Amino acid sequence: MSIPVRPGAARPAAAAGPDPLAPLLDLPGVRDAAEAARAGIDRLLAHRLMRNRSAEVSGESALRGARASAALDGVDVPLADLRAGSVDDPVVQGSLRVSVGLGSMVDTWAKAPGQVLARLHVLAAADLADRGELGRPGPHAGPRLNGLFQVVTGTSTVPAVLVAGLVHGELAALAPFGTADGVVGRAAGRLTTIGRGLDPKAVSVPEVGFAELGADAYRERLAGYAAGGPDGVAAWLVHCCRATELGAREGLAIAEAILRG
Repeated sequence: MSIPVRPGAARPAAAAGPDPLAPLLDLPGVRDAAEAARAGIDRLLAHRLMRNRSAEVSGESALRGARASAALDGVDVPLADLRAGSVDDPVVQGSLRVSVGLGSMVDTWAKAPGQVLARLHVLAAADLADRGELGRPGPHAGPRLNGLFQVVTGTSTVPAVLVAGLVHGELAALAPFGTADGVVGRAAGRLTTIGRGLDPKAVSVPEVGFAELGADAYRERLAGYAAGGPDGVAAWLVHCCRATELGAREGLAIAEAILRG
């Protein structure tokens, strides 16, 4: 299993007018956390395995990311069982389908995010929701989703890890579908980091980072973000940056394990 993405991705061009996301960098701790996340990913991308064997790292990253994402939604299964194909839990299977499908959605995400979100939900919730509900956001989500789509399709000078954190936070807090919204939100965040050039080879595992920081902390930071205050938003974005940094470390561990055979 792998996330087959293009070899590289250009970083987004600067916005023509004032960047509406720029104030995020002035929130407490956010700038430093974003820089630390970027440094962690850069160390991973500089690993010698990335020259010609990055697909192997990406494949293992997809598997571990799917497991961790399901664990954050309350279904924690051994990695060995997942690798052996012996897990049939619908949450886990949905998370796996999402991980496998991400690579084909990277380019479309930046152009038609609504289409991609619908597809992500179909994959994540195929065994959890009625067929007629798959890929259909609830009426409550419309206005806020439109605002999110403008962020996804727009340009910004703000680091990609922060844009990804906003995307992830908005979707997880809004819960547009009512099922598998966590899996969808984490996948959309990952698509953002891939497409905006932070991790163009999809070799880090941010989902593992979130899992390492703990499901309780994840829910608490997300609740703070959903409340909308600057402190809550800052804490969530710092949390996302830390998870990204830890996810880069997991990617390095995968690369080293592959080298050892």
